[in-house]
Amino acid sequence: MTDSSTLVSESGRSLLADSSVLDSKTIENSKENVLPGSVVDIEEEMPQIETRVVLVQEAGKREELLKALEEIKVPYIKTNTIEELGDCDSPEFETVFVVTDFQGSIFNNLCKADCRVIGPPVVLQCAQKGEPLPFSCRPLYCASMLNLVLCFTGFRKKDELVKLVTLVHHMGGIIRKDFNSKVTHLVANSTHGDKFRIAVSLGTPIMKAEWIYKAWEKRNEMDFCAADDDIRNQFKVPPFQDCLLSFLGFSDEEKANMEEMTEMQGGCYLPVGDERCTHLVVEESTVKEIPFEPLKKLYIVKQEWFWGSIQMDARAGESMYLFEKSESPGLKKSVSQLSLSTPNSNRKRRRLKETLAQLTRETDMSPFPPRKRPSAEHSLSLGSLLDISNTPESSTTNGETPKSCARPSKNSTPLPLKQSARWQVAKELYQTESNYVDILTTIIQLFQVPLEKEGQLGGPILAQEEIKTIFGSIPDILDVHTKIKEDLEDLMVNWTESKSIGDIFLKYSKDLLKTYPPFVNFFEMSKETITRCEKQKPRFHAFLKINQAKPECGRQSLAELLIRPVQRLPSVVLLLNDLKKHTAEDNPDKIILERAIESLKEVMTHINEDKRKTEAQRQFFDVVYEVDGCPANLLSSHRSLVQRLETVALGDDLCDRGEQVTLFLFNDCLEIARKRHKVIGAFKSPHGHTRPPASLKHVVLMPLSQIKKVLDIRETEDCHKAFALVVRPPTEHNNKLLSFQMTSEEPPKEDWLKTLCRHVANTICKADAENLIYAADPDSVEVNTKDMDSTLSRASRAIKKTSKKVTRAFSFSKTPKRALRRALMSHSATEGRSPSSANESYIGSRLNSTSSLAGISSPSLVSLPSIFEKRSHTLSRSTTHLI
Repeated sequence: MTDSSTLVSESGRSLLADSSVLDSKTIENSKENVLPGSVVDIEEEMPQIETRVVLVQEAGKREELLKALEEIKVPYIKTNTIEELGDCDSPEFETVFVVTDFQGSIFNNLCKADCRVIGPPVVLQCAQKGEPLPFSCRPLYCASMLNLVLCFTGFRKKDELVKLVTLVHHMGGIIRKDFNSKVTHLVANSTHGDKFRIAVSLGTPIMKAEWIYKAWEKRNEMDFCAADDDIRNQFKVPPFQDCLLSFLGFSDEEKANMEEMTEMQGGCYLPVGDERCTHLVVEESTVKEIPFEPLKKLYIVKQEWFWGSIQMDARAGESMYLFEKSESPGLKKSVSQLSLSTPNSNRKRRRLKETLAQLTRETDMSPFPPRKRPSAEHSLSLGSLLDISNTPESSTTNGETPKSCARPSKNSTPLPLKQSARWQVAKELYQTESNYVDILTTIIQLFQVPLEKEGQLGGPILAQEEIKTIFGSIPDILDVHTKIKEDLEDLMVNWTESKSIGDIFLKYSKDLLKTYPPFVNFFEMSKETITRCEKQKPRFHAFLKINQAKPECGRQSLAELLIRPVQRLPSVVLLLNDLKKHTAEDNPDKIILERAIESLKEVMTHINEDKRKTEAQRQFFDVVYEVDGCPANLLSSHRSLVQRLETVALGDDLCDRGEQVTLFLFNDCLEIARKRHKVIGAFKSPHGHTRPPASLKHVVLMPLSQIKKVLDIRETEDCHKAFALVVRPPTEHNNKLLSFQMTSEEPPKEDWLKTLCRHVANTICKADAENLIYAADPDSVEVNTKDMDSTLSRASRAIKKTSKKVTRAFSFSKTPKRALRRALMSHSATEGRSPSSANESYIGSRLNSTSSLAGISSPSLVSLPSIFEKRSHTLSRSTTHLI
């Protein structure tokens, strides 16, 4: 290993010696106006030495360098060879050489002469910041590693290490031979050794050698910094570098997941028993013995080592996670302490029973296993009920204990075994409340507090916004239920039949109303955030794996634990109803319980109503994000999304025939959007969330009051699932026909048309919504869906779109109709007709296209004289007005 070796450069200076001693000169000489009085005295005693810059060869040809030196007011000269300058050690000047290439004979000669040499990026950066040229006792090309302190480990080739150290010095970095707390980055060629272990424990970034080479490649980029997170994440040493892992005792699905994670984190995996394996990861709950004789070099570790390494973003120390045969040392010790030679066998059995009861007491009160109803446990005393030694109030767990949970449980003497049914239900209510508080505390202490902790190894696992989205108002809910639990505990300790349980829930009903809606409303978003982060962030996935395997979680996932607040209030209402049934009529708590139940139902009703409003708002924003160019006035407090329908346009008014169109029906308007031909890239928010790109393009936002009639087009062989809307925009004098074909099975066409007409009738204040629907034959409105799915039709639509693009590409006029008119006039002139006749022909054809519908092939704009009447009539093609 070269950690303790000393490398000497050509100038005779140790490269791996602490460069902080030499670099401190730079800091001392760059300080200005520290002691103004002493500076003035020194200036009076010693003559000032003027700085002179010498631009060597290519540096003198760069105009930006000349301009930069003029900005910082430093004189300069140009030269092709050093010999032209003569004596560079003139006492009249402090000469600084600017060299573009830190290689070759000129650079080497300057280094041997111990001259000050800098690169062009240093000059440009000083001019940009308005600072003087820095003093450096080593050649300084750029400042991309300025203020970085590096230490090396695991490099066996001397030439490679010399090159890396030299490049770091050229970029302004500092080298430390020994690792200490001042080292900012460890450059490692191996994951073994003390330096690597210390860096992992301190959370120091561990980098590959390629990081230095990449930084040197970017030395001419002014804004580049080698400490940026992007390049650091790109060249960090992965947790499982140099590791060959095998997995024992896991299911096939979990094993495949861990093997995939191994490759993502820089390692490789081998079958169990392969002699090349360096680590055997064992599922300690299922594996009792290793099925082969392991080699001495093989680390046999628990799965917590695997997930912990990923969470820390560095290989964890194996000594803390070594696998041992699973035995119960407490049980073994307790049994061995029993005096089996005692003649009194009853005493031995009693002591054994007490020992086993003591060992299993912690799991008896666990909130996670399914519990029997207390009514079936007649032998349970109140003393055992209130023995909650395993609750977070008295147990020592990692993380901070919420202030509301700091109060310990109270002890009391056991009551008689036989109690009333009301007492049994009250006991179950308290027991479930205590378990619920335990679960909430576990969520906070085991998940939320560690995620919010500052100074995490490897940086924050999740962003603060993501943590807030996942946990929401869980701490507030815990505070309220801790108070409820304490009141129930006091009531059970001092139990009498006249004690009022309903008063407790009436007391905290306002607090429940305040704390529950924010969590329940965004519970689905919380689950989605957990799923997304678990897929996108391996460290969060590892964090969940580690904590969900702990006994406090009862082998339940975080999402399964977070659903408990959603289920709690309904279960409390059921228990209060049960309690009311077992409460005597003359008991004052009977009426109070009814009021408490009603208050909790009001809370749940408010939560459901608030959740409905929240979901409606989310749907609104989903439409806005999905539709490019969506009008801002779509967002309104009184507007709600009713239904969404996928269709295909059968006309050419709104968009091309055959184009996919989505209809968003709101309670007072209809948003029509078409599918985008080219989807832009995804939008990335500052918090790292990637929003899907807009897949639709806004066409028109139509108030429902503009819809005059809804046509239910009959089903024929050539027409399926088609309907049409007769609309009159405010800027038009005539009606327009918009025809569509439904492409989705749900909802059925009849239901969609009824829903549409009902909201149209509500908008125009009409009670007869059914009268807005009219049946029509496909031929009468010239609607046909037969060719919608044919290959020829799709090819025709593609050609049409391409021709439009070409037309737009070669069009230099904003009025294509006038261009077409001029083209027709010029064409008619070549055929011997006058421009006036061509103009009359054009105008006549245009009037014909708007007033007469006899020769129009567009199915979206047709004559509709009386097809909207209840009786069928024949369409008259000579009608000149739209009804």
